[in-house]
Amino acid sequence: MLIVALTGGIASGKSVAAQVLEELGCAIHHADQIAHELMEPEKPAWKKIVAHFDQEILNKDNTINRTQLGTIVFSDEKKRRFLNRIIHPLVLEKKRETIDILEKEGRYKIFISEAALTIEAGFADFFDKIIMVYCREDIQIKRLMERDQISHPEAMKKIKSQMNPREKMNYADYTIDTSGSLGSTVEQTERVYRNLLFDYEMKNKS
Repeated sequence: MLIVALTGGIASGKSVAAQVLEELGCAIHHADQIAHELMEPEKPAWKKIVAHFDQEILNKDNTINRTQLGTIVFSDEKKRRFLNRIIHPLVLEKKRETIDILEKEGRYKIFISEAALTIEAGFADFFDKIIMVYCREDIQIKRLMERDQISHPEAMKKIKSQMNPREKMNYADYTIDTSGSLGSTVEQTERVYRNLLFDYEMKNKS
């Protein structure tokens, strides 16, 4: 199985590319979804996060208020790094477990890990190939403001907390520019998929 990272900045269009790749037959692993599960009440990550950030980040049902936690960590780099040090290794562990299961089942040729912070977490070498999704900053800001219902300064704070897209490009084997139409994004993603199938064949021959 070819192990691929699908990464890019917040609100850059990763979910659209992931959906297309899933429809084409790839196994998709959403890091955000796994992180949510790891942060459920009484899970190991939940305990460490609550111990560090205190009970004020909890909702009445003891779940973590992700909006409040996000506001805290996007305003404080040290706290953001602390949170990432807890979550990233646990997500990678779950990723490994999923890959092992899928490889034994033998149903998929390509495994796609959709995660915004793959490069920042230092996990680039774990993958056979890396796809970088990006768009113009003005489009990214607009998407993020609409999606999260936040102000322009808040959107900029979130975007600037992540690695610069130009720097991230250095790690990419393939890129998808989502600045244009949906049709353009789909076409680029399908092209990348065809390349991944070739990469899969090459990996199996080696």
